[in-house]
Amino acid sequence: MDNTAADFKNQWNAELYDSKHSFVSELAANLVELLSPKPRECILDLGCGTGHLTHKIASLGAEVMGIDSAPTMIEQARKNYPHLDFDVVNARNLPFTEKFDGIFSNAVLHWIKEAEEVIIGINKALKPGGRFVAEFGGKDNVKAIVSAISSALQKAGYPADTALNPWYFPSIGEYGSLLEKHGFHLTFATLVERLTPLEDGEQGMQNWLKMFANNFFKRLSTDEQITTLADIENQLRPTLYKNDTWFADYRRIRVIAMKP
Repeated sequence: MDNTAADFKNQWNAELYDSKHSFVSELAANLVELLSPKPRECILDLGCGTGHLTHKIASLGAEVMGIDSAPTMIEQARKNYPHLDFDVVNARNLPFTEKFDGIFSNAVLHWIKEAEEVIIGINKALKPGGRFVAEFGGKDNVKAIVSAISSALQKAGYPADTALNPWYFPSIGEYGSLLEKHGFHLTFATLVERLTPLEDGEQGMQNWLKMFANNFFKRLSTDEQITTLADIENQLRPTLYKNDTWFADYRRIRVIAMKP
């Protein structure tokens, strides 16, 4: 039975996220090392998803709160880790004032085009001397996938509509300047190429598109979705399908910034 239409209706399918995209949290294990949470520190996991990295931070002795704008993700996080504190909060309007020693964010900030609003809220939420540690999609992240999506949509009769692109992929210079504009001291920044294997073999790319790129396909009928996904796969197969595994052409920014 084909579930394409159902998958596209729920942008944040927590079950699909946990079962087919565990690499999102697994690849960020050493980002937690950069955060280096200490016992009794108060840490905010901004965009916690289903809570796996929140749990990892808590296991190191910190008091941690996980927030996400998606109720489905928070519901799953509470099921996964009922002993931890999770809440539905929009990162564009953080309600905290000098509450946290550190703010941590993985694979989230490229979903929020209002980057300056987020940075202002992070600055306000940190205690003086607090740190902000984050990783997210940088300039030219998933460039090949985006190009294939655009080409397939054009072929299907749906010319590119920039409003459908949900992502914000800044350069280090752009994002570093925003942080410094709002008083942060940028102490570390890097942009790394990370060709990332996707789970579930032959279905890996379709699962990724359904989970993370579904906004592009909202205008398409079920039949058009099936045809368009196949077209995207055919375009990408020569470069991003190897040894029965699909890959995503990730480029990730990592930053550490301190609040004076």
